[in-house]
Amino acid sequence: MSYGVKGRALRSAACAAILAAFGAPVLADEIFYVSGAVGKAVENFGALVKPWEEATGHKVTLVPMPASTSDQFGQYRLWLAAGATDIDLYQTDVIWAPQLANHFVDLTEAAKDLAPTHFPSIIESQTVDGKLVALPIFTDAPALYYRKDLLEKHGKSVPKTWAELTETAQAIQDAERAEGKADLWGFVWQGNAYEGLTCDALEWVKSFGGGQIVEPDGSISINNENAIKALETAKGWVGTISPDGVLAYQEEEARGLWQTGNAVFMRNWPYAYGLGNGDDSAVKGLFDVAPLPSGTDGGPSAATLGGWNVAVSKYSTHQEAAISLALYLAGPEAQKARALSESNLPTIVALYDDPDIAAQQPIIPRWKDVFLQAVPRPSAPTKGKYNEVSSKFWSAVHNTLSGSGSAAENLELLAVELEDIKGAGWQ
Repeated sequence: MSYGVKGRALRSAACAAILAAFGAPVLADEIFYVSGAVGKAVENFGALVKPWEEATGHKVTLVPMPASTSDQFGQYRLWLAAGATDIDLYQTDVIWAPQLANHFVDLTEAAKDLAPTHFPSIIESQTVDGKLVALPIFTDAPALYYRKDLLEKHGKSVPKTWAELTETAQAIQDAERAEGKADLWGFVWQGNAYEGLTCDALEWVKSFGGGQIVEPDGSISINNENAIKALETAKGWVGTISPDGVLAYQEEEARGLWQTGNAVFMRNWPYAYGLGNGDDSAVKGLFDVAPLPSGTDGGPSAATLGGWNVAVSKYSTHQEAAISLALYLAGPEAQKARALSESNLPTIVALYDDPDIAAQQPIIPRWKDVFLQAVPRPSAPTKGKYNEVSSKFWSAVHNTLSGSGSAAENLELLAVELEDIKGAGWQ
């Protein structure tokens, strides 16, 4: 199949496949889909599901959640533990499969033809005890956004290390402020105490050679000199090249400041690329992206593996329709639509060669270089205890960044706390 085929043909094929698999509905169902969102995801959702609604006769209602993934997870867990029947599908973070698997329908058989078209590692990440509990709808890995106009103006190169970023951000910030741009900052990122800070800090620690908090074999590795150096480096940004308020920033706060033209560098996910080039953006055409810096000269970059999936609740009273919608959202038409409208990275391999995506979102084929540096959060080794592990980690990092204890003190305490959580073993 060619995924470069344009809208109408693709839509017809997808709709025909849906109807062939599930038949025309006798009675229309209203399907409730719960999801957090950033950017224009909520705004675009109606158009995304419209082809499926037209093909099946069903209706989809979006139940929006807070942008914070930590808040989303907490609410999901409450609903699922209560066996809530009024939510049919959940949009899930890549790390949640081991923790929520028992509440979701096994999609292995339903997706037997679709799953092989996705990146195998992403399908594997959603497979728990041999059951495919969620279908990938897009993947994620963050990058360094940079103002190419400002780097050129001041004769600077794209930084390869965090030390170079610090120096370059400070130099350009100082020079621009001397010219009257008092609101310009060097670097914005996600410093709030939530899952997003786990992602940012894991990148710092990993790129400095400090490990992955908990290693794949289950050993706790976070209390080490390289991790300490990484956090002390980041602490030095607060109030110098980053505003004090960065300690309350999530993705959208960072994007908001960046998109008004008031930052030289930003760490963020792919969704911010298309929005940054929107007609209402002060930085349209003025920026580019590169892999995140490394901690040492010639060392590796690290980008936290993200991504979102769709899972069908086993408590849904409309499972057939819900499975149909999950297959559509994980399929080529919907993934292509997301790529074009929101610059989301597809999980279907062939879409990286799609000419429409290459023409409208040229950054997506190039994002492969970022994706190759992706590092997973330690959800696999910590299993059902991951959320507690992450919460302890981001709290230790936030304490360090805000000046409540040194990195050495906070990581030593964190290691003790993680040993207590681990107990006799991760379960």
